[in-house]
Amino acid sequence: MDRDKLIILKVDFEDPKFPGLRFYCRHCVLIEGLLVSFPALAAQLDVERIAWPLPRLEVVKLIGAENQSLPVVILAEDAPGGIETGRYQGHRFVQGKDAILRALSVRYGIPLPHP
Repeated sequence: MDRDKLIILKVDFEDPKFPGLRFYCRHCVLIEGLLVSFPALAAQLDVERIAWPLPRLEVVKLIGAENQSLPVVILAEDAPGGIETGRYQGHRFVQGKDAILRALSVRYGIPLPHP
């Protein structure tokens, strides 16, 4: 993979466990806001927005069925070591909003979130 790939959920989805309600992923929307706030960051990432239902085949083929939690950044081969939260068949990835925010700061020089 030549560039980091960010996978986030499309907004406005339904969950059959909550009939009649519509949702968005708060962590994915946070990352969407980051992309809007730092357009240079958005230009350096491959961003894929996928549907909510499981299985998320786009994610499974890259980092395995056990790693379908989104958002996720799948790191390019040239990414520095130590920013990943997991590995799967040769792919390093970052999951969890706080880890993603830190990794994007390290990798692309954007500011850190204020504590």
